[in-house]
Amino acid sequence: MTKRERMLHAMHNEPVDHVPVGFWFHFDREHSEGEANVKAHLDFYRQTDLDFVKIMCDGFFAYPVARDIVERRAWDEIRPLSADDPWIRGQVERAKAIVEAIGGERCVFYNVFQPFSSFRFSLEPYGQSSPEATRYLKEDPIGVMRAMDAIAQSNALLTELLIREAGCDGVYYCVQGGEYDRFTEREYRTWIAPSDLYVLEHANRFSENNILHMCGWGGNRNRLELWKDYPARTMNWAVFVEGLDLIEGRSFFGGKSCMGGFETHWDGNGHRGVIYDGTKDEVRAYTRDLILDHGKRGLILGGDCTVDAKLDWERMRWVVEAARSL
Repeated sequence: MTKRERMLHAMHNEPVDHVPVGFWFHFDREHSEGEANVKAHLDFYRQTDLDFVKIMCDGFFAYPVARDIVERRAWDEIRPLSADDPWIRGQVERAKAIVEAIGGERCVFYNVFQPFSSFRFSLEPYGQSSPEATRYLKEDPIGVMRAMDAIAQSNALLTELLIREAGCDGVYYCVQGGEYDRFTEREYRTWIAPSDLYVLEHANRFSENNILHMCGWGGNRNRLELWKDYPARTMNWAVFVEGLDLIEGRSFFGGKSCMGGFETHWDGNGHRGVIYDGTKDEVRAYTRDLILDHGKRGLILGGDCTVDAKLDWERMRWVVEAARSL
């Protein structure tokens, strides 16, 4: 079974020869854009022999919003982008180059953020999450929702071009903002879910192989019930942050294929988990136990989120080797 076949079978709850494995991380500024970024992705995936590629959107976190719009809080001036806008075109060209180089070997997915996250990132420089976004939304829900609708149109167009033009197998769609102390369930479903679903349902028009990532960034628990019925093929959540293991999660998410199992989040003092501090034997044993406990069908091993860019790639190869031993 090829890596492509293995991944697609796993996503569709079909039999596999081995459980597929995938990890990813944010590249540093030197490798975050252009040809350097493409090469960095290819080097990483070829050297680790992972079963699928998840392309990071480094350098494109922030939606392009003029500073004066933020200063004036003129949210109605935020507009959808055209297909030839550099923010969209740069991501599509990155994905296309990676797909052309490695897509015949394994599935390729591109990271796309929900509109609320894109809005948050637009308020601060390069990928920093602004705490002001939540306050702005609560103070002016109609105005910010209008802005998120415009961003949703752009993100939806991006998903379409990533799949149809660049050749990605699907998108890795990241949702955030579900922390218990950020919004009530009603607020999230009213203010944020509509733009979430607009993008995800648009992506589903062009691929049936989209992954939903429920981000546990910062180690904060989320109201997973907000996202449990979102229409994605595979579900990826922070197993350790949420206290919901892969077996329980499979039931919680209605039998959908599940991705994860390895703790990767930052706890304030550093990254933790067996992938960081376990011996080779411990990593291999942990991997095998995950597979034997869950079963090989409908399982994709990976991180709760991104791994530390400084992690020794050999540690990820230990997981691959262990998975392919069963």
